Order: sequence, then C-alpha cells, then structure tokens
Amino acid sequence: MENFPAPADPSPGQSPAAAVAETAADRRNETTLRFLAAPTDRGKSGTVDAGRVLEWVDKAAFATATGWSGSYCVTAYVGNIHFEYPVQVGEMVEVTATVLHTGRSSMHINTTVRSGDPKTGILTERARCLVIFVAVDDEGRSTAVPEFVPRTLEQELAQDYATSRIPVRDEIADELSRHEYTEAGTAERVVLRFLAAPTDVNWGGKVHGGIVMEWIDTAAYLCSARYCGRDTVAVFSGGIRFLHPLHIGDLVEVEARLIYTGHKGMHIAVKVRSGDPKGGPLQPTTNCITVMVARDHEGTSVPVPPWEPVSEEDQRLWQHARTLLRIRGQAPGNRLPNHLLDQQPREED
Repeated sequence: MENFPAPADPSPGQSPAAAVAETAADRRNETTLRFLAAPTDRGKSGTVDAGRVLEWVDKAAFATATGWSGSYCVTAYVGNIHFEYPVQVGEMVEVTATVLHTGRSSMHINTTVRSGDPKTGILTERARCLVIFVAVDDEGRSTAVPEFVPRTLEQELAQDYATSRIPVRDEIADELSRHEYTEAGTAERVVLRFLAAPTDVNWGGKVHGGIVMEWIDTAAYLCSARYCGRDTVAVFSGGIRFLHPLHIGDLVEVEARLIYTGHKGMHIAVKVRSGDPKGGPLQPTTNCITVMVARDHEGTSVPVPPWEPVSEEDQRLWQHARTLLRIRGQAPGNRLPNHLLDQQPREED
C-alpha cells in the first residue's frame, strides 16, 4: 500500500483546515494494493466471488480516501461495477484506487481490479467501478476534504467523467428508493438474518462496506441459484448506496428478490436492513441491483428460464428493472454488456 505524508502541524494562528489545504498538493491521490488470491478467497463456484472482489475494492478506496482527506471515511456509494472475468485462486491481484473528483466532504474514487499469473506478471483487468467516500469527524459528522485539482489532461477528463455520473446516480437512487417489497410478490426470494460480528468492523467501529457487499453477493447467489437450479456468479452490481451505519451486535437482515430475467441475466434486488436485536423496526442500510448469470460445469454462461410477473407487485418491479436499464443505458459513455441488454420478449415491447 502507498504511504501518505502526514498533514503538517498548523502554523501559529492557522486553522487545522488551512493546514490540510496547504498540504493537499503534496498528497498522493492513488493507492495500489497487491497480493495473491488465497485459497480462502475461493468462492461458491470455484473462482473468487464478486463479494470478495468488492471487499478488496472497498479497502483500496478506503486507503485512498483516508490518505487524501487525513480523516476517517465511510463508504457512501459504489457505482456500476461490471465483472468482466473471474479472479482465479493463486493469481496476483492488483487493486488501484484513484481520486478523480472531490466535493466538500466527498471523494469520487475510480477503482480498477487486475489479476494474472504471478510468474509472468501480466495482469488483465477484471473489474472497474466508481466509489464515493465521505470524510467524517470524531462525532461522525461530515468534514471538509482538500480539493483535488487535476494537473493533466487525463485527470481533467477523468474528473469530467466523475461529475457526469452525478445526475445519473441521483436518478438511479430516486428510482431505487421509490419501490418497496411486500408479501404480494411471487418471485424467488431469500432472506438472511444474523448478528453483525466483531470481525466485521473496521477501525472506526462500523461494519466495513466491503463486508456488507459480501453479504449482498451471498444473498443474490442464493436467490438466483434457487431460481435456476445452477451455480451462478455476479456479472454486475449497481447503485450500491449506504444509507445507515451498521454496528457490532446489530441484527442484520439481507433480502434478495428476483425482479427480472433476460436471456442469461437474473436481476436481483437486494435490500439490507439493520437494527437493535432486542426489538424495534429495522432501518434501511443498503440497497442495490445485482445481475447474476448461470454457469454450466465448464464455467460457460447459459440461458435461464424466463420469469413471468404474476401479481401487480411483480409487474411493478419488472418495470422497475426496465427503468433502471434505460437510465444506465443513457448514461454518458456507458455501454451496457449483453447480459444487461438481453431481455425477454413481451407484448408491450
């Protein structure tokens, strides 16, 4: 991991914020983690699960965010992540996280995962996504971060990309927030319940965003595998918004529900809720859409049975998935892969 220079002590009469701003130009805006994918990283289908990759993404982005801000940071959002190819156990893994843009307290960080044979050193891109972290003070309130000012044309273009995603992200968040899931739905559904353990937390006392994303991947896998009767893997996860912090001992509920099928992709809506295990309502913690594909014994993706909506809620959630596809398809520079574009024919299409 990269080493970051410590913020300079304030000069007499100078505020800590001014001192942080002074040293911003000397801060490194990039972190690279390198390690081997271990046997303990092996997932349900023999390769490294998407949830573990997302945990690596969160760690690298966290290192960059804390190094840039000089503060404790929390995951606020993980944007569209496409899993191009699986990471194999034993491969050298390289996760690079780079600051693209800063707001008052937020940092937009591009994270790229590469892996390959450690004997050759040739690494291939496996996944890429945009992660947003927010810096917070000792009371958990958002705090200002040094401004990132691009110094090269490449950095300017990357910042333009990050800012162009803001309205798209807001539209996706609004669409996700408008839909509830009740017993009126008839689609495949899985609910996991457990307590957040001490091993799940980071040094700030909150549950790692990466751990939450592992839970999401597990629930999506169970839901999709039960639906199609095959091993499944995540090929896409999007709109992962962290709404409320999780603490040690919280009761955690992870609900995954099928809402749409394409030719190969199964769109799984996942909602994470948490709260006091002694009683009271559970609060929304995280939500997202994960797309899973089925694989045969040779690891090749195969078609899945089409799911036909039955109830009014089924119809509403089916259209919800289509709306998210439309929003993502219109995003600047966004090219949806085939597993997101392949849609079952219906009379209204």
